[in-house]
Amino acid sequence: MTKLYSRWRDDWRRPPFRRSLAATIPLLILTLVALTRFLTWVEARPGVRFVDPVLALYTPIDCTWAAFLLIYAGLLVGIGFLAWNPDELLLALQTYVIMVVFRIVAMFLLPLEPPAFLIPLQDPFVQQLGTGTLLTKDLFFSGHTSTMFLLFLTARGARLKAVFLICTVGVAISVLLQHVHYSVDVFVAPFFAYAAYRVALAIDRRYVGTGAKSA
Repeated sequence: MTKLYSRWRDDWRRPPFRRSLAATIPLLILTLVALTRFLTWVEARPGVRFVDPVLALYTPIDCTWAAFLLIYAGLLVGIGFLAWNPDELLLALQTYVIMVVFRIVAMFLLPLEPPAFLIPLQDPFVQQLGTGTLLTKDLFFSGHTSTMFLLFLTARGARLKAVFLICTVGVAISVLLQHVHYSVDVFVAPFFAYAAYRVALAIDRRYVGTGAKSA
């Protein structure tokens, strides 16, 4: 714990880190509030449904427990790692904010109905972002898959990256088997996460200079 305290103390003493943290936390809160309201609106908005050639190959399989085991295991490991690396934690939060903005824009531009025969992925945390209503239209792109890939990007060390890559692939397969997302949602998720990461890293290097390292 002494080492953890020392890391945070040393980073807190750097003005760029303090300024960036002071800007990031309010932005994160505002973004999550906006996402809450947007998801409620999206759920009530009509959209289009198309035939997915991948999902058409099989009937849906309930993978809820497997999906959430991977999601929350990945999140716990990620929080544990990031807590010891303040610069990377800050970069991860900034990347997440940008990624959520990407998701809001993507969902606004492409209103979709959920795939036919889906088995809803009942995430109690995500449901609380809205009104408690089960969310089925938070599509294009997969938030769960992109978040796992975000952790992969911010992780350091081959073993830790391998853990997050396994979680990313496992979650992607789970939501596809359950017909929660269209295959294109899952396919593009890592690309959006990587784009958000690069934007956050570029902003950090240009205007902040916290010292976060590139993947």
